[in-house]
Amino acid sequence: MTVDPRAFAGRRVLVTGGLGFIGSNLVRRLVDLQAEVAVLDCLAPEFGGNRFNLSGVEPQIQIAVGDLRDESLLAALLDRRDYLFNLAGQSSHEGSMQDAYTDLEINAAGQLALLRLCREKNPAIRIVYAGTRQVYGRPRYLPVDENHPLEPVDYNGVSKMAGEWYHLLSHRMDGLWTTNLRMTNVYGPRMRIRDARQMFMGWWLHQAVVGGEIPVFGTGQQIRDFNYVDDVVEALLLSVTEPSAAGQVFNLGGDEPVSLLDLARLIVELNGGSYRLVDFPAERARIDIGDYTGDYTRARMQLGWRPKVPLRDGLERTLAFYRKYKEHYF
Repeated sequence: MTVDPRAFAGRRVLVTGGLGFIGSNLVRRLVDLQAEVAVLDCLAPEFGGNRFNLSGVEPQIQIAVGDLRDESLLAALLDRRDYLFNLAGQSSHEGSMQDAYTDLEINAAGQLALLRLCREKNPAIRIVYAGTRQVYGRPRYLPVDENHPLEPVDYNGVSKMAGEWYHLLSHRMDGLWTTNLRMTNVYGPRMRIRDARQMFMGWWLHQAVVGGEIPVFGTGQQIRDFNYVDDVVEALLLSVTEPSAAGQVFNLGGDEPVSLLDLARLIVELNGGSYRLVDFPAERARIDIGDYTGDYTRARMQLGWRPKVPLRDGLERTLAFYRKYKEHYF
């Protein structure tokens, strides 16, 4: 299934976290679809917001710099909006272990406040929530489907699970349109790569572009699947227009599971550089999930979604982007 442009032309859309990685790529696509887009982002330095992410489209959108917990600002932005893509949140696993209370406040209490405002100010709005496969914890079986037990291994997984369930309960109890996407290892242009705070792939790309060494933890035999950001944007757009998506949870996932060691080798092949096996840091080992691949059958059957960008092609595009614009991301 492809996205119908008529579903977005002239529609009033709010993207929380819209200056971040996935949010900014979504905003750019919405502008192409002729939607009227507003963005809310706190631009906190420890998160992924970056003004350069929306370079060139600023005159076509409204940007509000503020916190998801600023209820007066959020109420004004929600007024008469048709769609809400809710991508704001704290996504660092290690960050959640260092500051669990802030993680909880943003990912749980902030989401609850947002949903209350939607219920009071704009109950007809359609909401898509950006969830994570981290809610599953260490898989009991592969590929992981939506019926897998939820057993997060870090505080971020717990807070994101709470945010997701607030959205589901708001659909069941209050009739809000809410859809939840559990995302896995999204990569592509505009992600944070100055460190590994949001995703290890970011630091790997940084090291590749600067000619440094990619650190591969443990044996490197851990299996992961990856989604290029354009494919994830497609899933977000399909989720807000498909009637059967209301109240549903969908896994995303990739068709090319790869070991982390082979991933490092591929990045070096495409860009040059080197990699090295290193011992797991203790703080990372205790929250590592081992192997993971996601079963996206439900998204394929109900949304008509499947990933289209092969891993090699996506990495080539991503590396080319950072070689060109690295001064904005390092």
